Amino acid sequence: MKALFIESLYNKQKVKLTFFSKEDGHTLSRLCAPMDYGPFKRAVNQNDRYHFWDYESDKKNHPLILLPNQIIKIEAVNETFDPAEFVTWKFEWHVKRDWGKYS
Repeated sequence: MKALFIESLYNKQKVKLTFFSKEDGHTLSRLCAPMDYGPFKRAVNQNDRYHFWDYESDKKNHPLILLPNQIIKIEAVNETFDPAEFVTWKFEWHVKRDWGKYS
């Protein structure tokens, strides 16, 4: 699962993510862009997490940051993304990549 996530991140390929939502209390599926893998600065628990951009949120598009045990399935889809669609902040990626000025 992590290997597919990293490969999709490198290739700027969207994924179909199935995960357990703690907020909603059940399983959800979303079209996402893989953004990073590593700890989340604002979390007390600094365990590594999957960082996605959620294109299909019920409110507005936003980052989706999940612990590995919340992930049920990650599937590659035949659609690419442009980091300019969502990277609007100063970034310090954990996973090195070639995203041009967003690297």
